Amino acid sequence: MGAKDQGADATAGRWLTIPRTLCFVTHGDDVLLLKRAAHKRVYPGRYNGLGGHLERDEDPLTGAIREVREETGLAVTQAQFCGVIHVDAGEQTGILVFVFRAEAANRQFTDSDEGTLEWVPRARVDSLPVVEDLPIMLARIFDDSRPLPFFAHSSYDSNDELLLRFAQPDEGHSINE
Repeated sequence: MGAKDQGADATAGRWLTIPRTLCFVTHGDDVLLLKRAAHKRVYPGRYNGLGGHLERDEDPLTGAIREVREETGLAVTQAQFCGVIHVDAGEQTGILVFVFRAEAANRQFTDSDEGTLEWVPRARVDSLPVVEDLPIMLARIFDDSRPLPFFAHSSYDSNDELLLRFAQPDEGHSINE
């Protein structure tokens, strides 16, 4: 069997997604967040974790580690897969976000042209202008009582308000957070 047997050319009428990574790097009780530059198309002026698009030749973990290194200069350890978010923003193409957490050996980062990097105590995250699902994601991935990985779907209602559902594999259904 070869590459043609994968069926990757059968895209007509199919839902397609763009793969991205999102990584929350910690040092002690702080998380390294990126306040996106005002000129950026995606989430300008908002704090988020680190990440970006997957390259054609890499898996999600390799992509997440590469993005962290490119955006911060940091090498990370203890990288852990936390979950997948399937994003439907009402466009013809969706997004699959592979979410990770990792630890930094030190706090010394290099500046990023993506925006301003800042170590933030996790308890203070809610006081910042963050991407709307960031508090939910941080609570989910740092709550040791909840199993990882999680599987989520996000979309928007008619008022452009976020709808975020997490699958409950033990119960066979989804709930809203």
